[in-house]
Amino acid sequence: MVCIIKLRPLSAQLITLRIPLSGEALAPYRLLHSTPRQRGGKPAAHRRRWPRLVPGSAAERLVGRWLLVCSGTVAGAVVLGGVTRLTESGLSMVDWHLVREMKPPQTQQEWEAEFQKYQQFPEFKILNHDMTLREFKFIWYMEYSHRMWGRVVGLAYVLPAVYFWRKGWLSYSMKGCVLALCGLVCFQGLLGWYMVKSGLEEKPDSHDIPRVSQYRLAAHLGSALVLYCASLWSGLSLLLPQHKLPETYQLLRLRRFAHGTTGLIFLTALSGAFVAGLDAGLVYNSFPKMGESWIPDDLLSFSPVLKNIFENPTTVQFNHRILGITSVTAITALYLFSRKIPLPRRTKIAVASLMAVAYMQVGLGISTLLLYVPTPLAATHQSGSLALLTVALWLMNELRRVPK
Repeated sequence: MVCIIKLRPLSAQLITLRIPLSGEALAPYRLLHSTPRQRGGKPAAHRRRWPRLVPGSAAERLVGRWLLVCSGTVAGAVVLGGVTRLTESGLSMVDWHLVREMKPPQTQQEWEAEFQKYQQFPEFKILNHDMTLREFKFIWYMEYSHRMWGRVVGLAYVLPAVYFWRKGWLSYSMKGCVLALCGLVCFQGLLGWYMVKSGLEEKPDSHDIPRVSQYRLAAHLGSALVLYCASLWSGLSLLLPQHKLPETYQLLRLRRFAHGTTGLIFLTALSGAFVAGLDAGLVYNSFPKMGESWIPDDLLSFSPVLKNIFENPTTVQFNHRILGITSVTAITALYLFSRKIPLPRRTKIAVASLMAVAYMQVGLGISTLLLYVPTPLAATHQSGSLALLTVALWLMNELRRVPK
């Protein structure tokens, strides 16, 4: 190739220079004037800055581990919240500030000021009117621990999510999932304060002890369980390789059975929120009968009848018993049905673990009832419901359909 350069000096004729150019000399020219396209014909402006998240990659495994850690922090919040409810500590902090309340009272004057704020609300006036400052500090620190752990949960979701997003380690579908999870975390914090406010309100027409609304308590627990299940499922789906099981009719029935059983376990755990909210575990402390009869006389004593399901402590405990017995029966049937189907070893372990945890949970529930709901045993029973739901989700993940 020849480059032609024409020069016209001030006092001379036009001069033409012909300079031969090699391939190396043309390289800068090509670099400056070539179109911004990369291999495959895609413009450079649309090129990804970071590696794409491919199945089985190190980035995918890292995201999966992060989601499992997040589900673990949610589990810790659920357990700590249960202990806070059992120790009747949830109404000790009478206001909510995102940043300011992170620093607890330091001096005697600050503690006395905090105690005086608590004394203005119904729980102190009706239930704890003889409480000392030392006793108040215990319940205050219980609620404080629960709130601070909630902030840890929020940071565990939001900060790594921002990092993984900027790195390009989240697929398109995973971005939507992560946004939903982070939004649910924020909603969970607001719902927690909304629940606490229901126990701080003056109720002149009520003769009951001050407590949070069982409806708001169930909503708070339910949203936490949804957050936990979604995080755990997403993490397991990224980490556990799928089994290439033959799509037989028996396998389809087993998969549907597992889904229905998991839904039943979730519903049973949610009904436990109504038991805790109404202190229904202290109504009939006998098993298998409720008092002297199988069906208590005050089962439908409220009017209208539908009100009994959510507000009558007797009916709430009765429903929780029925749901628990139905759940363990369904799990037993699921285990027996699974033995007729050839399954991978890991799936068999999941089925056996589900039945073992189910019977352990039933034993804990009966013991908690007969011993008049001691706090350590009741907290273990509440944690057991989360463990049972965890194993059920693991089994569902083992049985999930391989995408074509």
